[in-house]
Amino acid sequence: MSGSVFDRLIDPLLDREGGYVDHPNDPGGATNYGITERVARRHGYRGHMRDLPREVAKHIYAVDYWDGPGFASVAKHSEAIAEELFDTGVNMGVSVASTFLQRALNGFNRQGELYDDIREDGNIGPVTIRTLAAYLQRRGQEAEAVMVRALNCFQGERYFVIAEGRAASEDFLYGWMAKRVSL
Repeated sequence: MSGSVFDRLIDPLLDREGGYVDHPNDPGGATNYGITERVARRHGYRGHMRDLPREVAKHIYAVDYWDGPGFASVAKHSEAIAEELFDTGVNMGVSVASTFLQRALNGFNRQGELYDDIREDGNIGPVTIRTLAAYLQRRGQEAEAVMVRALNCFQGERYFVIAEGRAASEDFLYGWMAKRVSL
């Protein structure tokens, strides 16, 4: 299910997400370790969200936010890119993070000269993984860092769009930028 990269990333992620929160302006409702009640229930957890065990949260993250969306496959080519996708996926949704990757890959292909465009469908499958490998090989040593920077740019812009579209989300904007978008 998970591997050493996930094991290295999960505890810092849980620490960033924090414990139990039930903020009135969070449309996701009560969360613990960043896991919403709806997601916890889908995984069979029936207790109060305040009592969600850390190990249950780890399992949910492994299944829904690491293995399921294909970030484990990305990590085989770039741990840094997989880490960024994982963090973004947890906070914005895995299909959003996956689409950011696909969008960047298409933007960095020199109009199809380095590799073909791929479908920006939010699903990381064999085509996206092959394209990522081609990107890393053809763009060279700085390719990984440039991709992480591009993913952060997309993420930061989306936070502002969210806050501009829903005033209550301004309560979270500064924290998102401070804790989620890095250079």
